[in-house]
Amino acid sequence: MNKLSCAIAALLLSSTAAMAECTKPEQPQLPDGATAKMEDMLAGQQAVKTFQASNVEYMKCLEEAFSSAEATVKEGKADKATIEAAKKSYAEAVEAYNAAVSSEEAVAGQFNTEVREFKAANPN
Repeated sequence: MNKLSCAIAALLLSSTAAMAECTKPEQPQLPDGATAKMEDMLAGQQAVKTFQASNVEYMKCLEEAFSSAEATVKEGKADKATIEAAKKSYAEAVEAYNAAVSSEEAVAGQFNTEVREFKAANPN
């Protein structure tokens, strides 16, 4: 294997390793708006904000992983196995990124539902 192939293989392995280092945040436990106290709702709001901040960092990490894999594929200088591995790494990172976006939307939507329930249960 020549030096260029070794360098490309190392780059691909680092993008795969980078994706493995991306830590998916856990979705927060949200209060039940129908029965929660104001303090519970405020704690829930803070938990959502913390989750969103962690999710942004997770998505940035995934962006780095799929950008690196995409660069390997576009260069086309690697051997076939390396390019196929880069394509797989790219697809996995993009899938994880899209799932992270969906997760954040779901958490925000659920919290908004709980806020509406809280307001309905506490009209004053």
